[in-house]
Amino acid sequence: MMTKLVLIRHGLTAWNMQKRYCGYRDVSLSRLGKAQVVKLRKNINDIYFDKVYCSDRKRALMTREILFGEADFIKDKNLREIHFGVLEGLKHDEIIVKYNQVYNKWLLDPYKNRLPKAETMQVFKRRIQGVMRRIIRSNQGKTIAVVCHGGVIGIFVSSILKSKNFWVHVPAPASLTVIKHENNKFKLVKFNQKYS
Repeated sequence: MMTKLVLIRHGLTAWNMQKRYCGYRDVSLSRLGKAQVVKLRKNINDIYFDKVYCSDRKRALMTREILFGEADFIKDKNLREIHFGVLEGLKHDEIIVKYNQVYNKWLLDPYKNRLPKAETMQVFKRRIQGVMRRIIRSNQGKTIAVVCHGGVIGIFVSSILKSKNFWVHVPAPASLTVIKHENNKFKLVKFNQKYS
């Protein structure tokens, strides 16, 4: 029985535009982000979703509301972005001043190097694999929308592809990534499809 996950990254936030790290922080969509999601909505109108899951952060919830209106959905905090620890809320140039050495090591290999007070990549990966498997178990043979974050999609896609290069699998804001699950195997069907 084939189950389809349509992973939707939230639209752009002001913090995305400022290049601020925004993991657990609860920021809203920007005006541009809302416009991106409206364009995305026009392109997914012909897809029937049996169920919608959503991260509990404002940027994901606002994206879900634009896409699906008053339709029922399941809010799940396990779909949150990775917690960036001391980097939360900081811009790149601020990080270079405060945490240059640890930051550069982490960028080179986020699995081997840990940020202070942050969720490790291993813990993040287990969290996302766990929530995705629970969603699939509860929705065998259905098409499911999952409104979440770039890192969430990136860690899940990179785990399916058995890749340690996490950064290349982080999709753009307001994009679609489609994954099929059948015979206990995942298949990446579409990655980072953009409409903005």
